[in-house]
Amino acid sequence: MVKLLPMTNEEKYSFWLDHAQYDLATAEAMFTSGRWFYVVFMSQQAIEKLVKGLYTLYVDDDVPRVHNIKAIIERFEDKLTRPVPVEHYLFFNMLSAHYLNNRYPDFINKLSGQIKKDEAHKILQQTKETFAWLLTLKP
Repeated sequence: MVKLLPMTNEEKYSFWLDHAQYDLATAEAMFTSGRWFYVVFMSQQAIEKLVKGLYTLYVDDDVPRVHNIKAIIERFEDKLTRPVPVEHYLFFNMLSAHYLNNRYPDFINKLSGQIKKDEAHKILQQTKETFAWLLTLKP
């Protein structure tokens, strides 16, 4: 039997970061393929995972099992060297509203038709900018 060594918080951050980068690349692929709803959904996933990675560095490895990005980052904002800008909180709220549980396929289908190319492009660009800013928060 192989005994696994516990991961350090830095390794846990790297785990979350790898998944966040993968999700961001997936959002870009979804834009290229014209799947606008999934651009937004994968953007939400990328930002959420990066914020959860930061949580492991600032708080502990018991990452909250929630999808509200603002609620997660508020748990360690007081430890940051600078406050989170209001526009990022507004963006986090907008992204969190697009998190969907896969148990609701009819709702996903309905929302899929409501997101257009221009909106998906804007959200993807804002996701990239916010992602880059979040990377600067790593202690």
